[in-house]
Amino acid sequence: MLFGLGLISLFTGHMASDLEWYSHRLVRRTLYSTLDGNYRAPIDVWKSQYSQYYYGCCERGRRYAPAVSERMSNGYLLIGTSGGLNQQRTGITDAVVVARILNATLVVPELDHHSFWKDDSDFVHIFDVDWFISYLAKDITIVRRVPDKFMRSMEKPPYTMRVPRKSEPDYYLDQVLPILLRRQVVQLTKFDYRLANNLDEDLQKLRCRVNFHALRFTKPIQELGQSIVMRMHKMAHRFIAVHLRFESDMLAFSGCYFGGGEKERHELGEIRKRWTTLPDLSPDGERRRGKCPLTPHEVGLMLRALGFSNDTYLYVASGEIYGGDETMQPLRDLFPNIYTKEMLAEEELKPFLPFSSRLAAIDYIVCDESDVFATNNNGNMAKILAGRRRYMGHKRTIRPNAKKLSTLFSARHQMDWDTFAKKVKACQRGFMGEPDEMRPGRGEFHEFPSSCVCKRPYADELSKEVYRPPKLVAINLTKADSLSNGIRRGST
Repeated sequence: MLFGLGLISLFTGHMASDLEWYSHRLVRRTLYSTLDGNYRAPIDVWKSQYSQYYYGCCERGRRYAPAVSERMSNGYLLIGTSGGLNQQRTGITDAVVVARILNATLVVPELDHHSFWKDDSDFVHIFDVDWFISYLAKDITIVRRVPDKFMRSMEKPPYTMRVPRKSEPDYYLDQVLPILLRRQVVQLTKFDYRLANNLDEDLQKLRCRVNFHALRFTKPIQELGQSIVMRMHKMAHRFIAVHLRFESDMLAFSGCYFGGGEKERHELGEIRKRWTTLPDLSPDGERRRGKCPLTPHEVGLMLRALGFSNDTYLYVASGEIYGGDETMQPLRDLFPNIYTKEMLAEEELKPFLPFSSRLAAIDYIVCDESDVFATNNNGNMAKILAGRRRYMGHKRTIRPNAKKLSTLFSARHQMDWDTFAKKVKACQRGFMGEPDEMRPGRGEFHEFPSSCVCKRPYADELSKEVYRPPKLVAINLTKADSLSNGIRRGST
């Protein structure tokens, strides 16, 4: 009888372990195949169900050398950024990395005061400069200005140069470092996207520390941005932030046509003359290639087709919309609950109104904190925020597949709504901010910071019992082994 019980226990114990093992393999295989894009589950428009398996990681490696002190550095590096807020942000990020490559002391970067936006804000008006300096102290040494004593001892003014876009680290070592060592102060102008996209992992992680942690907005900007976020959440449990980017400069630069007749062609054509090097483009050809921003109406159609209902709250981040209320009305018809920073903080916003970059920073905060962020183009703000939201937990970020959507929009009256919505959902797969969209080497690093996003081990998401047989089974196996050994020895 004891021998029979031992065999039963042995058999059932192994069977339970085998079933559990195969069950675990099946669950893990299903998850991994889904994360790799082989299995197409229905899209949750508000949140990726796989975001919990990824997290931002930009820690310094064990062999990462400490920052070089100001006294021991190779000289002072001055950077002059260009463009609007987010273009300047990329310049500041790369400036820190270049200073690291050159073992230079970085002087707090200068912001562009002569761009299209005509904003005379300095670094200290937009970013918390003390935090910027202290947070990066282990990476590089940063000072507010070149010491006066040092400047007076120089025989010549700082050497000024402009480096090509997307230059490799070797370019800076070969072309900039010798001048820096000789002159001690070098100024790099028009600094935006002046560093290669693909760098080694330590430098990529430094980019992430700068962009996602060190560049913190000043207290007044931060407080007003968070206040607007709270007001949106007070009205709605969750909301979408839409970066329309449908201002006249963007439309003119695109070379596209948006149905405004000769008046539009003339107005945008005059603005386009500001860029003397832009080629003549075919509006129809650009639209077929997916290079044209969607109109506000088209953005609304896309969101409704994806499954957002008309009672969804929208925060519109944008400057002055080309065409004004007439252009915005079709979007309001689809989503009546539309708000802007001007509507939510009219009085508090007045001190910021003369400064386009500070206004853009407020929009940046609200878009970053939104439950869903929908972009309308692949410009600087769209890329920077898409990358940040991936780093901060793959918060839902929708980027229009403009190339395929343009065909759908032109033919939408030839199909019923259900068919249209089904086709929109199909062509938007791969453009919803899912983790599997980010692959090493894809696109700009600011948008796809693959070196700074880590995958959690699947074991962390399962209880320990999945990996270990239950204690009862282990005891049964032990008893069975003892019984069988005892019988072989002839004991009872």
